[in-house]
Amino acid sequence: MYFPDFIEIGADELLLVAFFVSLIGIVIHYIINVLPLGNFKTTSLETSSVKGPISIIICARNEDDNLTEFLPKILVQDYPEFEVVVVNDCSMDNTENVVDEFAKIFPNLKKVTIKEDDYYKHGKKFAVMVGIKGAKYENLIFTDADCFPANDQWLSEMSAGFVNKKEIVLGYGAYKKEIGFLNKLIRFDTFLIASNYLSAAIKGNAYMGVGRNLGYKKDLFYKQKGFSKHYHITSGDDDLFINLACNNENTNVAVSWNAITYSLAKTTFADWKRQKQRHLTTAPHYNSGSKAKITIGYFLQYFFHFLFISVLLYKTILISALVGFILKICIQMAIFKKASKKVNEADLWALSFFYEAVLLIVYPVFHINKLFHKPNKWKS
Repeated sequence: MYFPDFIEIGADELLLVAFFVSLIGIVIHYIINVLPLGNFKTTSLETSSVKGPISIIICARNEDDNLTEFLPKILVQDYPEFEVVVVNDCSMDNTENVVDEFAKIFPNLKKVTIKEDDYYKHGKKFAVMVGIKGAKYENLIFTDADCFPANDQWLSEMSAGFVNKKEIVLGYGAYKKEIGFLNKLIRFDTFLIASNYLSAAIKGNAYMGVGRNLGYKKDLFYKQKGFSKHYHITSGDDDLFINLACNNENTNVAVSWNAITYSLAKTTFADWKRQKQRHLTTAPHYNSGSKAKITIGYFLQYFFHFLFISVLLYKTILISALVGFILKICIQMAIFKKASKKVNEADLWALSFFYEAVLLIVYPVFHINKLFHKPNKWKS
């Protein structure tokens, strides 16, 4: 009987095959989790001929400077009927007086004050609940005291998401463009996270949102029994609530330059690290499907870069590895270019491969530090 000769495959060739398999995985990841945002047609968000009343809720603790600068931009929105509810949560600064002074000019501004209690300590979730209880309208839009809208059309764009019985509207909460590498890195990290959750929502698989730019119906909040399932967790008033409340039918997105809110990015790595540590405390509490999705995305990134570094050790496959890496960069830039332009972050796509690699280095630092991080009282 004739047996064909077996072809001997070396370790370098096996490694190269694994590298290109990981490359295919990365490309599929980008197509599934980033490209939907790039392909999203802003005109596909139906607008209602009748703009329903909106309550904007802002929780503020010691935010007198931010409220002085940014609250007027919220109050002058070009919208027929809306109120702004500012929850003054145990502020020790001039927050209360700032809100009172603006209320003399804007009759649609409402202040709700929470007094310090020596026997009961609370986090931001309690302030959000107080704000929701004090709001008089069904449709709620949330932002933070240190955020400002792109322009006076922000509320119109966000409220347009409450159509066809949609109960949740996800917007993009960006950071203001400043000079410096850290600013670009923080903005890219924010863009990358947003491109994933906005793309997922566009496909009908929403899993999170950010409190800097978010909307949902009051009735949905009460149907979910508020934050009762995760009230013991300091953070998560935004992403954890959405993770539990969203489904494939009740969530919409508001993707346009007008629908963006901006805030000032941290200016030191230490401050950014502390901010990320607070945000990372909620991810382990997502549902299993959401955690699997996030984990797979990170695994593909680390696996690809690990294999690329490994194949560089073999001269026989060096050229093939470099071709694969360049191919990955070209595909990534093409996809990220489309997505970044949708959210006014077009200055980030050209070096997206570099920012991504840096994040893969600093993310483990954040996760390790998270193990020693003890959440304090909330700060927006």
